Amino acid sequence: MAISVGSAVPDFALKDQSQKEVKLSDYRGKKRVVLVFYPLDWSPVCTNEHACFVNDMKRFEGLDAQVLGVSVDSVWSHKAFAEKMGINYPLLADFQPRGATASQYGVYLADKGITGRAVAIVDRDGMIAWFRQYDIPVVPDVDEVAKALASVN
Repeated sequence: MAISVGSAVPDFALKDQSQKEVKLSDYRGKKRVVLVFYPLDWSPVCTNEHACFVNDMKRFEGLDAQVLGVSVDSVWSHKAFAEKMGINYPLLADFQPRGATASQYGVYLADKGITGRAVAIVDRDGMIAWFRQYDIPVVPDVDEVAKALASVN
């Protein structure tokens, strides 16, 4: 079952494309977080989705938010993908156990072995302030995400 607005976020510690451990709780009290759950590096829709976030990154930084991408890909896949796409925000490897973090958020598709497509905005208090799931072939509207973020404490 997916998480809901107003609920506390499940914490996690995952490695990013630089093999650095990133904990969601490290942002508590400091920044809002935009969690971008996506199926797979290199797929056409995910590539377009990340291109949108890369192109709009200054907007998210201006809103004092940290973008974190999460998928079941390995650290090494994330590293190559980030380098190719010019991604400077962390891409987190929900790799072992596969999909464990996405499962906590209700977005892991066990039958397909991939993360579903969803965006969650976490406020500075560690609560879900906004959450939306998308069909796999749909690129999330980054403008909609930024507008939702602007209304969060």
